[in-house]
Amino acid sequence: MSDTMDTSEMGAPTMRETNDAPEIGEISDAPAMGETMEAPQTDDAMNGRMKAISQDELGGPEVLKLVTLPTPEPGVSEILIRVHAAGVNPIDGAIRETGAFVGQPPFVLGWDVSGTVEAVGPGVTLYKPGDEVFGLLPFPQGHGAYAQYAVGPTRAFVPKPDRLDHVQAAAIPTVGLTAWQALVDTAGVGEGSRVLITGAAGGIGHLAVQIAKARGAHVTGLASADDLDFVRSLGADEAIDYNGTDFTEVVRDPDVVLDVVGGDYPARALDVLRRGGVLVSTQPPTLAPLGEVATERGIRLAGIIAEADQVGMFALADLAATGQLVPTIAATFPLEEAAGASATTDLAASDGRFPLEEGGPAESGKHGPGKVVLTIV
Repeated sequence: MSDTMDTSEMGAPTMRETNDAPEIGEISDAPAMGETMEAPQTDDAMNGRMKAISQDELGGPEVLKLVTLPTPEPGVSEILIRVHAAGVNPIDGAIRETGAFVGQPPFVLGWDVSGTVEAVGPGVTLYKPGDEVFGLLPFPQGHGAYAQYAVGPTRAFVPKPDRLDHVQAAAIPTVGLTAWQALVDTAGVGEGSRVLITGAAGGIGHLAVQIAKARGAHVTGLASADDLDFVRSLGADEAIDYNGTDFTEVVRDPDVVLDVVGGDYPARALDVLRRGGVLVSTQPPTLAPLGEVATERGIRLAGIIAEADQVGMFALADLAATGQLVPTIAATFPLEEAAGASATTDLAASDGRFPLEEGGPAESGKHGPGKVVLTIV
């Protein structure tokens, strides 16, 4: 559900693979209690300073500014990551404008990280400096990915599969965990499940299609006419033009609906779900008015916000390592152009409010299918 943006000049760069990350269960040499193990540092790190994107006021993309901040230090059970790429999500723009969840600025946005471990804090045994990892900084308090360095809990991260470069890896955590936690943890999608995914060409949607197919489900995806071939290429069994076709007239008795659009889509989804089915929405406020009807029809409602989750991240990494989960990169921007990246992913609601609040249906940002990613050097 996206407008088209020419990204031929903005393809994701191939990042050089450096050190192999430890296998699951393998123990890296850890620092003694109270010590921090560090990698050979760059000039910026040795100076204790880093570049980051911050804001001093709430507002549009123009409030995002390149600043110099102290390089954070890892505490107990934390790792310091040299960020090579950071995913940009619509929720970032909503928080940039409203301060929801994080309060008043200044703050550094961003939760999706892929990079190299720079240092490990006391008690860390899973990783060592030089390991390549990716993951989700704990949402919402753990923000800070729009920077050269970020600190997070060790177990929010997993080894980056060799099959992914850092740009691809950074495109996965928020949207991948949202899709995994919605479809697998919440709805129990498995072999033979029938799943309807709205916004199937978007960040969450395009990974949700692949996850559901990997679980053995029959998948129907809603997208714009321009994106139907893309959705089919992801493995969707059926792709429906949401503008040209009323899905309630052609979809019958799915077990699960994953809605990322909001507006009247959750109410319409109740008209097609089978009794005993599950409606999962990435916009929880849209479900509040539907409780009585859902109960009458025996349908479970679930509003989801992604959580940092190492088990889920390992599952996503396994799918990516075997080629069953391939993120599509809509556009890349250097860190210094974070305002432009943020502008492309901003969501609009039909009444001018962000869907996270109580607005109308979400419209995509100004980019093609997939995810927008910041590259950081």
